[in-house]
Amino acid sequence: MEIKLFQSAGKETLIRSELSKNFTEDTGIENEVINLYPSMEYQTLEGFGGAITDASGYVFAQMNEEQKNNMLSMYFEEQNMNYQIVRIPMDSCDFSTHLYSAVEEEEDVELNTFSFADTQRYIIPLLDAAQKKAGKKLKIMLSAWSPPAFMKTNQERKNGGSLKPKYRQMWAEYLCKYIETFQKNGYVVARMTIQNEPKAVQTWDSCVYSSEEEKIFLKDFLYPTLKKHGMADVEVFIWDHNKERLFERADEIIDDETDSMVTGLAFHWYSGDHFEALDLVREKFPDKKLILSESCLEFSKFDPATESFNAARLAHDMIGNLNHGMHAFYDWNILLNTQGGPNHVNNYCDAPYLFDENKKELITRMSLSYYWHFTHFIKPGAKKIAYTKYTSQLDITAWKNPDGNIVIIVLNATKTPLPCILRLNGKITEFTISEHAIASGIIH
Repeated sequence: MEIKLFQSAGKETLIRSELSKNFTEDTGIENEVINLYPSMEYQTLEGFGGAITDASGYVFAQMNEEQKNNMLSMYFEEQNMNYQIVRIPMDSCDFSTHLYSAVEEEEDVELNTFSFADTQRYIIPLLDAAQKKAGKKLKIMLSAWSPPAFMKTNQERKNGGSLKPKYRQMWAEYLCKYIETFQKNGYVVARMTIQNEPKAVQTWDSCVYSSEEEKIFLKDFLYPTLKKHGMADVEVFIWDHNKERLFERADEIIDDETDSMVTGLAFHWYSGDHFEALDLVREKFPDKKLILSESCLEFSKFDPATESFNAARLAHDMIGNLNHGMHAFYDWNILLNTQGGPNHVNNYCDAPYLFDENKKELITRMSLSYYWHFTHFIKPGAKKIAYTKYTSQLDITAWKNPDGNIVIIVLNATKTPLPCILRLNGKITEFTISEHAIASGIIH
């Protein structure tokens, strides 16, 4: 038995190294041990992906063919990050070049004026290029940030407001029209979330739903309309907001009547770890999928120059979510400009790839390399397995791939190298994780 270990280390710049080590007989060592137990299996991973937004598509259009090819190869080729899934906004979000709705006319109850033009301008070319590079259809999750202004209590896409009850059926039809339009153009819409961040009153596209409002809309309008249009196979995810209120939303919406309508819960990372919230949902609703639908570093909160700290923070959250039941992961924008946009309200954020529009340079951020350590090694269909570790200074997750190989990922965000004695099936091997480092090992 052998482990091949890939390590990326560095505070200012990342240096990747590789080593191979054989396992030897367990000598009974007790200290600095990490145990793996592949007979103890948990959830199955569906895959990793990111968001194709209007902003990402706009920046993509500014790049030359070599830059496009390099980025798409890293994300979507199987031998690299192997992204399988993408998230796409229905209508504009903050990461859009402008505010837009597919229908603007209040009296158009039949949605005859529905326009896909804004989606086709920047999102579709990037989606098409990604699918071509992947060599297959990518599974799409659609998310809404706001109904058209005329449907809302505040009469605008931005600044919160709520969906007026009289427009619930029209809004359900509108969402189905988006799904139908993607499908008619040959794309695979696998799932949707009802509302992005339904608790937040944002200065950008937003809409507030209480638990009761989301439940009523799902039960009496959205789900029946999906069924009417033959779309009952599209998975519906509730919440799509931060983890600290994940369990409450599940508990307040899922009951005997709605259980079959809800595939799972989507969550974001912006309010902190709250990994226990995932445990609570799994305990009470064990059949529900848990997906992280959005994760990024906001420039308003995190200094873009402290890349090592920021990348480690993302990796810590990834490992915690994987260990507590996450089935799929969607990064936020897969590409932005160096300002962290375009963004129509200046809510600038980091992304794994940034493009300098003045110098015409494609920039790789540390977060890309950290994410590679997960997405390259943990394959779709992998099962999480049990482990124990000797210190809280290391973040660890372990998986069994469909081919039977074991993957272990170790994060050391401290300033000190940390030793690891890996123990598996009566065998051990030793290695050290450098300071400010992430390592992925595959065991054959």
